[in-house]
Amino acid sequence: MLLRTAQLARLCVLRPGTRALCTTSAEAAPLSAAELELLLRRDHYSASTRRFHSLLPLLSSPSLLLSSALLLRRRSHPSLPSLPSEPPTLPAPVATAAAVSSHLRLLLPSRIKGRPLPVPSLPLRLAMLSAAAALHAVFAPRAATFAYRARHAAVRYLRSVPNASWFFRVAIPRQPFGPRHVRRLIGAISGKVDDPGFVEFLRELFVSDTIAFELGGCDLGRGLPQESELTATLLNIFFDPVDREVMAIREEVHKKNPRIKDDDVLHTPVRVYTVRYLDEILVVTSGSKMLAIEVRDRILAVLEGDLEVKVDKLGSSVHSAVSEKMDFLGMEFQAVPPSVLRPPMSEKAKRARKMYLKRKAAQAQELKNARETRRKKLGLKILVHLFKKMRWGHEFKFDFQVESEVQQVFKNWAEEVVTEYFRSQEHCRYWHRSLTSGDFLSLNRVRDQLPPALVDSYDKFQETLDMFLMPVRDHGTSEEEETLEEEEERQYEKRTIEDLTDLKMRVNAPIELVRKAVKLAGFTNSMGRPRPIKLLICLDDTDIINWYAGVGRRWLDFFCCCRNFKMVKTVVSYHLRFSCFLTLAEKHECTKRQAISHYTKDLKVENDFGLVKVHFPTEREIKMMGDKNLSDPKPVDGALTMILVRLAVDDNSYPCLAHFCAETDTVIYRIRLLQNRLNVDPLNEKKWVQGLSAIHESLNKKCLPLCSMHASDLFTGKITLQDIDCTQFVDVE
Repeated sequence: MLLRTAQLARLCVLRPGTRALCTTSAEAAPLSAAELELLLRRDHYSASTRRFHSLLPLLSSPSLLLSSALLLRRRSHPSLPSLPSEPPTLPAPVATAAAVSSHLRLLLPSRIKGRPLPVPSLPLRLAMLSAAAALHAVFAPRAATFAYRARHAAVRYLRSVPNASWFFRVAIPRQPFGPRHVRRLIGAISGKVDDPGFVEFLRELFVSDTIAFELGGCDLGRGLPQESELTATLLNIFFDPVDREVMAIREEVHKKNPRIKDDDVLHTPVRVYTVRYLDEILVVTSGSKMLAIEVRDRILAVLEGDLEVKVDKLGSSVHSAVSEKMDFLGMEFQAVPPSVLRPPMSEKAKRARKMYLKRKAAQAQELKNARETRRKKLGLKILVHLFKKMRWGHEFKFDFQVESEVQQVFKNWAEEVVTEYFRSQEHCRYWHRSLTSGDFLSLNRVRDQLPPALVDSYDKFQETLDMFLMPVRDHGTSEEEETLEEEEERQYEKRTIEDLTDLKMRVNAPIELVRKAVKLAGFTNSMGRPRPIKLLICLDDTDIINWYAGVGRRWLDFFCCCRNFKMVKTVVSYHLRFSCFLTLAEKHECTKRQAISHYTKDLKVENDFGLVKVHFPTEREIKMMGDKNLSDPKPVDGALTMILVRLAVDDNSYPCLAHFCAETDTVIYRIRLLQNRLNVDPLNEKKWVQGLSAIHESLNKKCLPLCSMHASDLFTGKITLQDIDCTQFVDVE
């Protein structure tokens, strides 16, 4: 496999500005996923030599580039169709690091104040994907367990943290990833990878601004076009000294505070829990405040001293996990008693539960009575039939006697009836009251005048009667009711002990920020009611619904792990849905009722083939959504701040700009960004939503041709602008 890849690397020809490479038939077959994993993990890295063998020429192999694209595309978008394997669709490779600048295109912003955005071409992007896979194969086995690459996995871990007392978030102000940071990053990589060509390739990516990002911002991990595929991997390598320091702190705390293995002793050991997602770090401690301050000082010392990262010490102050909230990963965290997360049933819920159980028991009794009635009717029919046969003189001849079998059947039925009768407390109470009330043999003056044998016989009868028929429970309490009361007492005792001894982490969505984002985008008016977005009127009905569906589904996927997810459901199901109805009504100059009656509440539309499709999540689907997703969700930022306006252009000769798409039947869309339309700076938190990122303003008013499938995927959020070749934008007057 190595020999074949090396031979392919010699045949590579760099052709800047082209999207296809004509190769031989031997180059057309991509490597399999297993071969690629073997190539990146074992054949090119050795723990003893710590050396990559000619990695950079391998990155320029079209077979390896296509294989990495297949593997990474299958991991990120399993539902998308497979990539073609024909020779004309193979991307042009990047042969050397010096050719990086030739595969960049500067997108100038629409305003003079903005900075240009360097966008890599498809071959360079694939080379970066291959480099990221190679670095991940080397550094991922040595990475810390709390360095997460998925938001929901980090949130799940924080929800499982027990007895949180103090926590703090490492506040890193917005600062560029400058040359001093690049030097330390390259030094860390060269310490593990002894390949000068590969290291020079990474350095050239930073020098040419192919990889340019800011620490402490809100643009990382959002799938924006200004991000790079290497960013997450490089950040994990850069923050590795901080992870090592945290691991050393946790080991010291574990040694000083061992866990007591005794079930009779309630012991809560002192622990330190940490979660890092890219450049966001949250530390939770279950000990004293002085311990949290000591841990914070050691982490800040590593950041400021070893990594030369500026840190906001005031923003990194220690807070109480019980009485204060902490913003992290776009959500709010707070330690609360378990009864807050699992509150006891209210009186109304208890009454509803009793009514449900009573109705369920009544239905079961009705079914039982119906079965007995059918059995009785069938038995009567059989007896009537036999009686008629006997009257007409017919004789029944049997080879065996059935008297004993019939007697056994009737005996079993009788025992079942008696047993079922005595199970009922109401029947036992009735017969006990009937047999014991008003009996003159219980009077003392009468008992003295009667023979002793009669009195003894009466007393034995009363004892037997009390043994079998006397109600065991007083005050008319049935067995089911007392069982429920005992269960409620046990649950109350358990909840009380847990509230006094345990704390759980609660995760809430910032509802105020969500409502602010809804108002900023124009979904609601100043009164908080849905309103139409007139900028979408020029789109087709399907595109309008797809745009709303993309925003709603991304919100639902992003906040599905939150405690107050019901509030997010209300925002999506009411504000976004009715804003879509009002936009459609504004477009067709009709009323909202007419739009609802035409599209129904599920916003059903017909495609080109006349089939009815539903893109916006239905009310039933939203109601059934919950905490069932562990993948890294794509935030709503890209869909919320970008609107694609369809242009009325007759020329449809432009190919689709989606990666690995050869469709020529396309439609030209113009990108309109929210911040440019509102003339708002996203860095100004007073006018912008805190934590809401925005697409780079250089993409505003750019035109891109897309086929129907990729246009729908871009609207609904299945793909992002990172899956679009932004170097091939079309100039339309």
